[in-house]
Amino acid sequence: MNSTHDSLNLGAVVSVRGSVVDIRFERYLPPVYSLLHAGQDGRVAIEVLTQLDAHTVRCIALTPTQGLARGMLVQDSGGQLKAPVGRAIQSRMFDVFGNAIDRLPPPDEVEWRSVHNAPPALARRSTQSEIFETGIKVIDVLSPLERGGKAGLFGGAGVGKTVLLTEMIHNMVGHHEGVSIFCGIGERCREGEELYRDMKQAGVLPNMVMVFGQMNEPPGSRFRVGHAALTMAEYFRDDEHRDVLLLVDNIFRFIQAGSEISGMMGQMPSRLGYQPTMSTELSGLEERIANTDTGAITSIQAVYVPADDFTDPAAVHTFAHLSASIVLSRKRASEGLYPAIDPLQSSSKMSTPGIAGERHYRLAQAIRSTLAQYEDLKDIIAMLGLEQLSVTDRAVVARARRLERFLTQPFYTTEQFSGIKGKLVSLEDALDGCERILNDEFKDVPESALYMIGNIDEAWQKAKAIAAAGEVAHEA
Repeated sequence: MNSTHDSLNLGAVVSVRGSVVDIRFERYLPPVYSLLHAGQDGRVAIEVLTQLDAHTVRCIALTPTQGLARGMLVQDSGGQLKAPVGRAIQSRMFDVFGNAIDRLPPPDEVEWRSVHNAPPALARRSTQSEIFETGIKVIDVLSPLERGGKAGLFGGAGVGKTVLLTEMIHNMVGHHEGVSIFCGIGERCREGEELYRDMKQAGVLPNMVMVFGQMNEPPGSRFRVGHAALTMAEYFRDDEHRDVLLLVDNIFRFIQAGSEISGMMGQMPSRLGYQPTMSTELSGLEERIANTDTGAITSIQAVYVPADDFTDPAAVHTFAHLSASIVLSRKRASEGLYPAIDPLQSSSKMSTPGIAGERHYRLAQAIRSTLAQYEDLKDIIAMLGLEQLSVTDRAVVARARRLERFLTQPFYTTEQFSGIKGKLVSLEDALDGCERILNDEFKDVPESALYMIGNIDEAWQKAKAIAAAGEVAHEA
């Protein structure tokens, strides 16, 4: 027993304050990010965050600290927190430690890699810009995503961020040969369970990996789960040379976990109570998501916006890393325009003639201009009525309202609620539809015929059906 103890680097707990644990080591100090184990069977996992003096380290617990007491022995694992990588992790669900949480036996033939990796060097990064099609009209036309880029889904509570993410997984796995990795940071366990079930039913689980650090887990665990998911994504990009779609729900919870840890560590808070290291922590995670010569990690991240305030530091710092911002609006959701994406606030760095192409760029500008004019006219319409507008303005309003309805789309993931079959629309069809509406081809078609359809040609059949239903009602 003593000989084993002599070969190990053992320490003793000095103090426990919530998730923050101070530990004293006599032999040598473990490096920052070392993983330590304490308690019965080493059940409490602790990560070193800072070295206080020659013998003491301050750590954050990744598991609950119940049962931890002063004077208890702590063992240095000699390494950092590791995540499993390999083909065997596909179709599985893990926690931050790489334990399988889908009630299936642990995967065989996996390699364990540290979750703390440096971003790829600039020389290895790819400088090509390509558009990444999602099959969702409003995104592909007005804020196209970049292959190997980062897109943010911004929105308050309950405007449809998770539904949109789930729909994207469905579309991506269907027509991209890549791997999808879903990382749930501080989200509800109900959402994780529903997602797993939906993906299984849709038959897309074999090309998917899920990693969860749930809402009820300690901040240390929620803070590291993003790094674990990225380590898995980097394996598929660098070793298997595959394209990876990394979905993060929700990046705000990562910042929030960092804020909780910072408060416990006794750091002086910065603006609005956020941690002073927020920018560095977020950059450390985001910069690893990159497009290299071997493959690309394309990331779509849901970003909860506290109280719908886009000037909140968490939203501002996240914006800086993104190549596309998709903003969800509560007002549009209340009008039944789903997906509830605000076309005027959403933007993309891909929307340039050089990348998207001249026609796409010109159409996107025309759509934005039409919708912006309609927005300006809304006050006049509310006060004086539509009849008081000039003929030109009335034509703009008719076009804008038809565009708004054409940019709605039935989703595969909401089929059981809406009863409408989901649609996947190619970028070419979406642009074609918008162009024909702007050319007034559908000015005599009722607005409702353009609502929740896929291709524009479906509007004619829907218009006939509406007209037939109107005649039946009139006769009755």
